[in-house]
Amino acid sequence: MKRYYVAWLLFAAVIASLFFFLTETAAPFTTFTAVDPGVRSGVATPNPLPNLTAGQLALFNASMTEFTDSEDVAAGLGPRMNLDSCVGCHTQPTVGGSSPQLNPQVAFATKNNATNSVPSFISSDGPVREARFIRNPDGSPDGGVHSLFTIQGRNDAPHCTCAQPDFATAIAHDNVIFRIPTPVFGAGLIEQISDSAILANQAANAATKRALGIRGRPNIVLSGSAISGQPNMNGNDGTAARFGWKAQNKSLLLFAGEAYNVEMGITNELFQTERDETTGCVDAPTPNTVTNTETTDATEALSPVEKFAIFMRFLAPPTPSPNFPGGVISIAKGKSLFGSVGCAHCHTPTLYTGYSTVAALSKQPVRLYSDLLIHDMGRGLADGIRQGQAGPREFRTAPLWGLGQRLFFLHDGRTSDLLVAIHQHRSGSTLTGDASEANAVVWHFNQLSEEDKQHLLNFLRSL
Repeated sequence: MKRYYVAWLLFAAVIASLFFFLTETAAPFTTFTAVDPGVRSGVATPNPLPNLTAGQLALFNASMTEFTDSEDVAAGLGPRMNLDSCVGCHTQPTVGGSSPQLNPQVAFATKNNATNSVPSFISSDGPVREARFIRNPDGSPDGGVHSLFTIQGRNDAPHCTCAQPDFATAIAHDNVIFRIPTPVFGAGLIEQISDSAILANQAANAATKRALGIRGRPNIVLSGSAISGQPNMNGNDGTAARFGWKAQNKSLLLFAGEAYNVEMGITNELFQTERDETTGCVDAPTPNTVTNTETTDATEALSPVEKFAIFMRFLAPPTPSPNFPGGVISIAKGKSLFGSVGCAHCHTPTLYTGYSTVAALSKQPVRLYSDLLIHDMGRGLADGIRQGQAGPREFRTAPLWGLGQRLFFLHDGRTSDLLVAIHQHRSGSTLTGDASEANAVVWHFNQLSEEDKQHLLNFLRSL
């Protein structure tokens, strides 16, 4: 009896060991699940475009200094603002990027003894955000930015009484949406892509796009009572805008002027009206003039807005990694799958600039991975906001260059997981009329093997 018992125990031990060996050795093949490789490490620096002239390089460096400066009330900051510098929003992985790992808005709320409370949707490890209200109290459309903070209580604004917006009520009534900063790397190249190139790319592969439910259209700049979205080459009227989450801004100068006014509350030559005209909160700022009449530095004659635009215009695009993550072969497979699944129909790998008087911007490839069109992204990503011709569910195809080093994804920074961001592109239904144009492409992505999904994710994080 004992001999039989011992033999049974030995047999059971052998079976258990064999089972353990089989499950352990089989696990990588049967339980493997694709994951976001995470933020690509490595030191990044804000590089200028190659082949700039000596004068252009000097302009770039002077403009970068302005881009990184912090403003105070004497310089026009506020009365309402989200931060006090461009670099506060655009710093990951370096100057010109997107939201950093440590959100500067938390410390800024009480900078110089300001009496701001930090809104519930702002956290130290979350993205830099701006807030927009969808509706006014009477139910009419709002859509404007409601700045998070005021200068009330600051040492340099002793007479200002200016309350923060009631974000708690807006959140309770589902009346607030968020936006995070868009990177500005390679922005000058994007600015120089001709409208005809954008429209030609829109028309390319029409049958395949139609079968996938992909439409897309430019956010055409209209003025006054214009009723046509057709280009008429009359100034900016009728041309394709391309900057911002909804491609609402045509040029970098306009993009910079709006951000200076909206994000920092500073009036400028493009936006002359104060964000808030409360008595005691609006004082005459220190004039930004050249005091040394003997200066030979021409950059001193430029306004901050002009310098912001120049910095973005001459800022080089990100450099992709040839072998990380996953290695050269995996990245190459992922790039091929990116095309075959259908991602490239919206995230166009390369467009080209037209002629420019700046040689570094003229007739150049722009490997941005975007068609610069606005697309209906369905109810899942809808924000209820209209900008230009972009409707409540429409967003510009976000350029993917530099994706490997971004921390937050989608227009509101709702996730840091690239896989989640891909899945968030799919929502709604053609039956209910609220389908995302990405639904079919995301479905094809989901049909890939886990190994192929990993290749595609590796490729995206290599950008």
